[in-house]
Amino acid sequence: MRMRNIWACCCLGMLLLTFAGTLRAEDENSFHAAASVDYFSRYVWRGQNLNNDGVFQFNAEGKAWGFTGAIWSNMPLTDAQGTRSAGEFDEIDYSLDFSRSISKFNDKASYSLGVIHYTLGGYDTPTTEIYGKLSFNVPLSPSVAWYRDVDTIDGSYLEFGLGHTFEKIVKWSDDKYIDIDLSAVFGLGGSGYNAGYFGWEKTKFNDLTLNVAVPFNLKHGISITPSFHVSAMLDGDIRSTYAYGTGDSTNVWFGIKFSKSF
Repeated sequence: MRMRNIWACCCLGMLLLTFAGTLRAEDENSFHAAASVDYFSRYVWRGQNLNNDGVFQFNAEGKAWGFTGAIWSNMPLTDAQGTRSAGEFDEIDYSLDFSRSISKFNDKASYSLGVIHYTLGGYDTPTTEIYGKLSFNVPLSPSVAWYRDVDTIDGSYLEFGLGHTFEKIVKWSDDKYIDIDLSAVFGLGGSGYNAGYFGWEKTKFNDLTLNVAVPFNLKHGISITPSFHVSAMLDGDIRSTYAYGTGDSTNVWFGIKFSKSF
């Protein structure tokens, strides 16, 4: 592993957080920032096993007036699939999101609009997606999101989500407690999306991912979150042409997140 890249990322994160703290001091009510470092035993995206070995993932974001700007990156810890080198970033994504509650529904619903630009470190073609999402603050927290690739792949992906948080199952004080987060995400690929990724120009149910996370919420906006994940590619035609990673149709992995919010 090239440790200098890890140190560079950590230093960059500290600079971003220092800058974010300055802005927050100037406008306490409108600006918030967060950063996280994650370890995952493999990297799975929409059911696709992009890296069968351990990775570090870094995220830094700032929020103001409903907008969230974020930089996310992935670093493999081994020489993955012969195209990525240990200790070097093989993906850096940039996103901008605008989210708002819908007041006419008594804040029981909210929407998000945004754009994500994926840069893939030379192992695949960079691309850009726009998206819209509806979320509902009712039992099981249902959500539906539409992603549309407007660059490399002319196709859409629908994502349906359900989840529940068991809050403060263990509590030491008002700012130190443990939650349990359960969620399920179900993906449907349009004909253009599936043609671009898998060579099947048909609308198909793509993937199902189940997640369990246990955030340990500590003082000063610090949290430590172990997690466990299971993901399966659902369609037989897609499984037969799946080219990423090991090609396994089912993946099981775990992770741990260290995060700080301001």
